[in-house]
Amino acid sequence: MVLSTLGFSVMHAMIQYLGSQGLHGFEIAFFRNVFGFFALLPILMRHGLTPFKTTRLPLHGIRAVVNSVAMLLFFYGITTGIALGMVQALTFTAPLFVSVLAVVFLGERFRAHRTTALVIGFAGTLIILRPGIAEIHPGAIYILCSALIWGVAMIIIKRLTATDSAVTVALYMVLFMGPISGIAAAFVWTWPTPEQWPWLVAIGIVGTMAQLSFTQAFRMADATAVLPFDFAKLIFSAALGYVFFAQVLDIWVWIGGVLIFFGGFYIAWRERKVKGVVETQPDPARDA
Repeated sequence: MVLSTLGFSVMHAMIQYLGSQGLHGFEIAFFRNVFGFFALLPILMRHGLTPFKTTRLPLHGIRAVVNSVAMLLFFYGITTGIALGMVQALTFTAPLFVSVLAVVFLGERFRAHRTTALVIGFAGTLIILRPGIAEIHPGAIYILCSALIWGVAMIIIKRLTATDSAVTVALYMVLFMGPISGIAAAFVWTWPTPEQWPWLVAIGIVGTMAQLSFTQAFRMADATAVLPFDFAKLIFSAALGYVFFAQVLDIWVWIGGVLIFFGGFYIAWRERKVKGVVETQPDPARDA
C-alpha cells in the first residue's frame, strides 16, 4: 500500500507537469492506459494467457466504464493547477461516498456510528473548500466528482479481487479503458512534443505498478489493515508539490484532510468490526 501511495503521488505530479506544458488531461489519461498496457507485457509473457481467464468479463467492462469517467475527471482536475496535496485530501472522500451510495442503492442504514463519521468527513471537505469564505478552485470540483465515481469503482474492484488476481484486474482495466479514454482524447487531440513522450511513458509505467500494488494490497489483507497507510499520499503529494511546483498547503487542507481520512477509515473499521461480530455469532442450523 505504501508503494502504491508513492507511485500514485509521483504519477499525479507528472500529470500536473504535462498539464502545465499544454497537454490536455484526457490525452494524458489515454496515454496512461496505452503505455500502462505495455508495462504489463513482461508479466503477461511470464504468465501466458492465464491473466486473461475470468468468469466476470461483464463486471470488468462495467468497472472500466466507471473507472474511465473517474480517471478523465481526475486527470483534467489535476491539470487545472490545483495543489497536489489538496488533490489527495479530497480523494479521501471516496470511502465516504461509498458509504452513502450503499445506503441509497444497497438498502443499508444510516446508523449512529456511520452518520457521525460521515458528518466528520464531509465537515473536513467543507474546511478545505471553505465555500463563501475562500474561492473554490475549479479543479476541486472535478476531483470531488471523480472521488464520487471512484467510490463506485472501489466496490467493483473489491468484488473482482475476490475471484481474480491483481494482474487480471489491472489487465482488463488497461484493455478496456484505453479505447474509452481514446474516444475522449480524440476531441482535444494535439500531438505530444518529443520532450513530453518520456513523461507519458513514465506515467503509464508508474501508474500501472501503483495500481498493481493497490489491488494486491486489498487482495492480501483486509481494508482496515491497509487503509491507514493510504494517508501517506497526502504527505508524499504535499512534498512533491512543494519541491517541484512551490505549492504550500495551508493549515485548513491538513485539518480537513485528517478529518476526511478519519471519517472514511472509521467507517471501514466499524463495518469490519460489525461484520466480525456477526460472523462469530452461533449458526443455529450448523450447531443443530
